[in-house]
Amino acid sequence: MRILTVSPDRYAHHSDELAQMHRLRAMVFRGRLEWDVSVTESGEFDEYDTLDPTYILAVTEDTRVVGCARLLPAQGPTMLERTFPQLLASGSLRASPNMVESSRFCVDTTLEEARGGSQLHLATLTMFAAIIEWSMANGYDEIVTATDLRFERILNRAGWPMKRLGEPREIGNTIAIAGSLPADAKSFDRVRPMGYQSVFLHVARQNIRSAA
Repeated sequence: MRILTVSPDRYAHHSDELAQMHRLRAMVFRGRLEWDVSVTESGEFDEYDTLDPTYILAVTEDTRVVGCARLLPAQGPTMLERTFPQLLASGSLRASPNMVESSRFCVDTTLEEARGGSQLHLATLTMFAAIIEWSMANGYDEIVTATDLRFERILNRAGWPMKRLGEPREIGNTIAIAGSLPADAKSFDRVRPMGYQSVFLHVARQNIRSAA
């Protein structure tokens, strides 16, 4: 399994992977979790996809996208402040330049059936490590997110506990929560699975091929 970091200047180059990502989001958020999200024939999209985010993708050896997350600077428009301010104790994120928002995190749970659970666990930890690594490399030391109690428990099991930014609230068919996660070397070392390859090694290889 490898990680792709897709910044806006790489959207065209990774159009197939991004198309898979939007279909994966539709399968997870509408199909499995039954969230009230906007889905078209092309997959799940929302307004924050128009703000030039960086996407983190977990990709198998056969080029199947099995995990994704979306990262945006917290000082810009964010899902927490714009869509879910009720999850914040003060109603405001009070964003700083060293803060990034992660949203639309998901992994393909059909891998659990195919690999007896181990591959799903690997995909989740690989995504956690990649998000932390990318954040640190880009000057962020805090990751904020809106998620649910189920995912909060997954973070705790992974050794990456979340600091709550407000009280849990019922939104649609889930109990949602806002939280903050550290992006630091200790957290990276705790969640990094055996055999993890740096996201920047892959970027370097891409750049070498592009220059050849």
